[in-house]
Amino acid sequence: MDPIEPLINAFHSEGRPRVWSLVVTIFGDAVQHRGGRIATLQLQELLERVGIEAGALRTALSRLTSDGWVQRDREGRNSFYRLSKSGQAEITKAAADIYAAPRDGKVVQWVMARGKAAPAKGISVAPHLWLMPADCATEMPDHICLTGTLTSFPEHAAERVLTPDHRAALSALGADIAALDGLALTPLDAMAARMLLIHRWRRIVLRYPDVPAELMPADTEIPNPRKLVADAYSALVPTSEKWLGEGDGTVPPENHGFSNRFQ
Repeated sequence: MDPIEPLINAFHSEGRPRVWSLVVTIFGDAVQHRGGRIATLQLQELLERVGIEAGALRTALSRLTSDGWVQRDREGRNSFYRLSKSGQAEITKAAADIYAAPRDGKVVQWVMARGKAAPAKGISVAPHLWLMPADCATEMPDHICLTGTLTSFPEHAAERVLTPDHRAALSALGADIAALDGLALTPLDAMAARMLLIHRWRRIVLRYPDVPAELMPADTEIPNPRKLVADAYSALVPTSEKWLGEGDGTVPPENHGFSNRFQ
């Protein structure tokens, strides 16, 4: 049996894959810290492992090139891709949220904001009313804000913090991580599993607020998803990094503070 089949099936069950988005995940997670470029053949091997054909990869790379995300280099008969400067800027901005460390305790100071539009990182607790940890709150000139401690948070308020889509996304994340428990993977399988894990987590982080555990509804399947992802990622990294260093040596050694992820 294919050890990562549950993750692959879950990935494809969500509709036609946006291959270009998956490639962006790969660059941000597996390429930037190893010199910034990757051989097309290595990308193809990784994506074929999760059921994506070479033609779909070529289409995705063409789109990313025309949109200014990546640049192509040729060395003899080999081709390589790297992020453009604008692509690097977008990846770096997103990485701060994707790889932020799990909280090691409860939030001490909160900001409560009221306004018509949801603030960045705002957690909906009532119509036009949001909570967010004070250390995550940015400037909000269009909102009325209060800062202080949270003395109570009843369950009827907690039930609002996760939309149905957010709940479903966290449930799928939990299923993926559960499927990885106890597996002994080859380097390629570990890299493929890491790619699918971070791709799912990246979409959650960029789409939904990062809800601290103390605000999660009582029936939440994974009350601290960031901690769960961090632990699963840490387990996959040693073996998956071996795959990145295999082959013809086209992927340079690790750099760029990779070891600080989720720390």
